[in-house]
Amino acid sequence: MIAYLKGKLAHKDRTHVIIDVQGVGYEVKISLQTYDALKDGNENVQLFTHLQIKEDSHTLVGFHSMDEKYLFLDLVSVSGVGLSTALVMLSSFSSSEIRSAIMNENIGLIQSIKGIGSKTAQRVILELKDKCKKDTLFVEAGAASHDASFGIKQEALAALVTLGIPRVAAEKNLDQLLKANPDSNVEQLIKLALR
Repeated sequence: MIAYLKGKLAHKDRTHVIIDVQGVGYEVKISLQTYDALKDGNENVQLFTHLQIKEDSHTLVGFHSMDEKYLFLDLVSVSGVGLSTALVMLSSFSSSEIRSAIMNENIGLIQSIKGIGSKTAQRVILELKDKCKKDTLFVEAGAASHDASFGIKQEALAALVTLGIPRVAAEKNLDQLLKANPDSNVEQLIKLALR
């Protein structure tokens, strides 16, 4: 998996950018949050990425912050929310506004996003409410050690889901493994989870 790209911003559009990494141009889909965070010009940039592989396409999605990437991964884990819908959500509101709407069960705000109906809005809230509360508590606490383990957990979780392990089961298992092995890296966590 490609975790991030670091290079020169060769082209910038509202829906995608092209990043020149040592002579290779990577086309990366972005949200308006990321678009606004990037300056115009031939600057050096770093985008955290997620590679979605389907039968007929490989799509690289980029994010200016890890927070936006993690919210994107949460959103696409909800049935009925695909890559395009998640990007529209992240383009319509900031990550904190989306999390707040989910935690406060603000169906109206989520439903106001283009392409989101009432059933999908309810499903997003139902499936992500507890997770958003938990993540927000850790961020507010400013736990630096959690931020590191949170990133490791998210990468391991993405790998396990890709391998076909149900997301809920993988997440519970990773929580237990991180408590028992707080200094584990991503590879060690994945190996332990597969035992």
